[in-house]
Amino acid sequence: MEPELDAWVHPELRAAAAAEDWAALLRTWRRLTRSSQSRLGALVGLAQPDVSAIENRRRAVTSAEVRQRIVDGLGVPLELLGTRQEALPLPSLVLPGVVSEANGERLAGVRRGGLRLDAASVDALDALLAAHRRAEDTVGSRVVAPLVTAQFKEVAGLYGQARGALADRVVRLLAEYAQFLAWMAQDQDDAPVALGWFDRSHDWALEAGYGDLAATTMSMKAHLAWSGGSGRRCVRLGEAAAAMPGASEATRAMAVQMAGRGYALEGEHDEAYARLDEAQRIIANAAGAPPWLYFYGESWFAAQRGMADLHLGDWEGAVGHLTSGLAGFAPAFRRDRAWYGSCLAHAYAGAGEAEAALTTALGVIGDASEVGRPHAWAELHKVGAVLLRRGAREGRTLVDTLAQLD
Repeated sequence: MEPELDAWVHPELRAAAAAEDWAALLRTWRRLTRSSQSRLGALVGLAQPDVSAIENRRRAVTSAEVRQRIVDGLGVPLELLGTRQEALPLPSLVLPGVVSEANGERLAGVRRGGLRLDAASVDALDALLAAHRRAEDTVGSRVVAPLVTAQFKEVAGLYGQARGALADRVVRLLAEYAQFLAWMAQDQDDAPVALGWFDRSHDWALEAGYGDLAATTMSMKAHLAWSGGSGRRCVRLGEAAAAMPGASEATRAMAVQMAGRGYALEGEHDEAYARLDEAQRIIANAAGAPPWLYFYGESWFAAQRGMADLHLGDWEGAVGHLTSGLAGFAPAFRRDRAWYGSCLAHAYAGAGEAEAALTTALGVIGDASEVGRPHAWAELHKVGAVLLRRGAREGRTLVDTLAQLD
């Protein structure tokens, strides 16, 4: 018998999802799709023994990350998972403490139509988005993205209530939501979705006269090109972003350093360091950053300069810049600490310092596993491969440790 084309129409599977009975959900999904535990594990990022343990109720799904991987990997319809959130004023409020009680009541009233959308309501939504940006630094994009997607739909539904200058503010807010959603899609290596959100954010930013955010979306598309190994495209987008009217100094610095990293990816040493030196001069004199670049400053610039050093094989420079950058990162920036820490381990491995590479890798492996997949996690696998190729016993230790968490 052929499997059903859409397993999610099956009432048994839908009931398991609504109850969040993960054991029943995995077993039923495999039966309906005639899939092995290994195939299911590949979709959700779990090893076959872990799938078996969940199905046989020897392991409970308590991690928000594992839950989200199952939801994303199997395409669980989000409406089936909403029953526990119905009493909340906005779906995003499942993260406790991110919005004040007064603001929550105000937003709920606007949503029901009992209160008029006003500047204070938009201020509350601004604060909510800012809180979720910072939450994502700590818990990762897998957890936050579905919540912000639901929140975005709520904001989009308010647009029809806005008039005059308030309408412009709502469009600006929609542009910021789209930019954040694009970043989280990029963080999960979903380039097509990221590009769609970046384009939407860019259009809304231009509509609202928000040149700084329009420049930011171009710069972040440069980062997406860099992630995909397209150095030349990274350079073009970075330079276009830096030249965009309305870009703040912090945004220009980010764009120029992206162009520098693009040149580094292409192996063009002189052009790369000329752009990086220019970006450093800009960031040193920048008076402030827009709200979505709250993290950006000299520590992040130093770490990003270390990325260019990696491309150019300057291992000593990479170690120095990455170490300097990481020293300025607050503990709450778990994802970034995992990513740049993994890059630092790579730099040590490239320099032939196997012990330092292993120590650094093991220091970030927990965060890389929990909130740094796929990028930091993949970087640690590269470190293991470099060490193994060089015959360092530390490489086997790292690969074996990674395998336990894969």
